[in-house]
Amino acid sequence: MARANSIGQSEINWDKLDKTKFYVVGAGLFTGVTVALYPVSVVKTRLQVASKDVAERNAFSVIKGILRTDGIPGLYRGFGTVITGAIPARIIFLTALETTKVAAFKTVEPFQFSEPTEAAIANGMAGMIASLFSQAVFVPIDVVSQKLMVQGYSGHAKYNGGLDVARKVFKSDGIRGFYRGFGLSVMTYSPSSAVWWASYGSSQRFIWSLLGHGTDQEEAAPSLSKIMLVQATGGIIAGATASCITTPLDTIKTRLQVMGHENRNTARQVVKGLIVDDGWKGLYRGLGPRFFSMSAWGTSMILAYEYLNVAAAYMQTIEDGPRGEELELDNNPQAPVLQQPEY
Repeated sequence: MARANSIGQSEINWDKLDKTKFYVVGAGLFTGVTVALYPVSVVKTRLQVASKDVAERNAFSVIKGILRTDGIPGLYRGFGTVITGAIPARIIFLTALETTKVAAFKTVEPFQFSEPTEAAIANGMAGMIASLFSQAVFVPIDVVSQKLMVQGYSGHAKYNGGLDVARKVFKSDGIRGFYRGFGLSVMTYSPSSAVWWASYGSSQRFIWSLLGHGTDQEEAAPSLSKIMLVQATGGIIAGATASCITTPLDTIKTRLQVMGHENRNTARQVVKGLIVDDGWKGLYRGLGPRFFSMSAWGTSMILAYEYLNVAAAYMQTIEDGPRGEELELDNNPQAPVLQQPEY
């Protein structure tokens, strides 16, 4: 079967995926990435909520302080809550992402955009819509896990685990307490997801075009190492772009979500407080760890996700199609382009 020259034509259709493998194996892959990168989220959160009189003003001093007082377990505060809620949230996100992406590509196709532009728009639309769907689960996880991350730090209350946090939040604010900062979460994660996927999709296609793939001049399939390098580079570019644009909103959201019942500042008051303490750069607290987290998470996730996507489609092709289709999918030089969550 002839190989399509267009990178956009190499997208793997949602209907062709082995859904069982996609979800089961995916849960394992993304849990492993979460375990590796979770401490970075703890450091980022502590930097964002620290008061001006706290001595730990950079990531390394925060890590040293955590290890000194709590050891390695301190870097995983709130991890149980995140890992419990993240699996259903990611199922929602990935399902919405895949189904929306197919429709998004069909929507922009009549406009005759260039490959990178088409990829940026379609992937951006899919990422934003998927993030909107998943926020219903992610925000309560954020509220509980972030309170655990900063408990006892910079004047914040202490808790006896995630259930204790949930009980106290419900007692003081009811169900809406779990959705504190929901609007800012949507404003943070949806644009962040859109920017990430748009940057990833367009940068990957741009890199492939620079390397001569997807044109009539180059027909040989690239090596697996080259495919992984292009995907990893796209993930780093996407992480850098998204973190720089959305960190101020993330800082405000985090501060709102970890405030105790007695402190009910508005987003405007939080912004004023940050500017008084550190000037405008206060809005970019935790930018370093967030950039590292989004880039490292994005790179790790996208490699795992692209593998998972191809593997799931591969298994479905074995069941439904001839060997020729299986080989075409296996050797396709343009890997399918598909958030990244914050964790």
